[in-house]
Amino acid sequence: MGEQDRDDRGTEWGRTRTWVENGLPEGATIVGAERLRGGWTSQMRRLSVTGGGAPGQLVLRSFVKPFFVRHAPGLLTREADVLALLGGTDVPAAALHAVDATAAHCDHPSLLMSLLPGGVRLSDAGAERRAGLLAAQLVRIHGVDVTAENRPRTYEAWTAADRVRVPETTTSPGLWRRAVDVIRRDAPAYRPRFLHRDFHPGNVLFDGEGESVRVTGVVDWVETSWGPADLDVAHCSTALALLHGPRSGMAFADAYLAAGGALARDPGDHLYWRLLDALAFAPDAEKVAGPWRELGREDLTPGLLTGRLEEYLRELFVRYG
Repeated sequence: MGEQDRDDRGTEWGRTRTWVENGLPEGATIVGAERLRGGWTSQMRRLSVTGGGAPGQLVLRSFVKPFFVRHAPGLLTREADVLALLGGTDVPAAALHAVDATAAHCDHPSLLMSLLPGGVRLSDAGAERRAGLLAAQLVRIHGVDVTAENRPRTYEAWTAADRVRVPETTTSPGLWRRAVDVIRRDAPAYRPRFLHRDFHPGNVLFDGEGESVRVTGVVDWVETSWGPADLDVAHCSTALALLHGPRSGMAFADAYLAAGGALARDPGDHLYWRLLDALAFAPDAEKVAGPWRELGREDLTPGLLTGRLEEYLRELFVRYG
């Protein structure tokens, strides 16, 4: 096995590299591969390509963890279908180049797509302005028109009352019991929308500074679903509460409404969706915290995130409960 068949972390990708190059224009070749930080479900590489009218740079997503390898056929096929669908919309998503969801030709299940401009912004500085842009972008995503034939799967809940992990250190067990009891009910009726389903600051790219900051891309469409707008709003709200504090999480729904979005009119119904999402992050939001720390937010310790999540639950009950 040659040196180029492994990346800087020892992960095999020789067959994957050959698959990518076989799909490039004649005379094009990969001259560089850089691992991208901040992913949790998959390994991401930025590929530099030259010759033969090649696009210059591409992004390669590969599932290497056993759990995601098992589910890759569904996840990557869904993302490929969504990227093809979004190509005809104003949503700034990558262009699909190729997919090998079963690793028939690659070392691991993989998807190749265009490189979007910009980068992830997770700092507290400028967070309020970016949240408004996130809200406006989410309204546009929810407005994507789909037919019965290209409609994504119905959403799946990421937790349930009997699966919530209450923090062992909490001094407010009653608050957690109350939150868990809310999601014991059947899901409220809703008007279905096209959902990103994992929309949060870590999956949105920005460019520019200050007043000129703008959204340049939305990534990670493997969980795209058909369901209530409230659930996408809930997911981004929880992420903002964890990143920047509960006040930021509480403000996002207002920003979404101000941008033209529509949410459940019944406060209890909206509370259900907010808690269904928030409780999936318990006890310490480690699934997102790891990638966020890798991107520079080393202050997001498990203790800080647990405290923010608990305070966020409290604020949700004050407003909607």
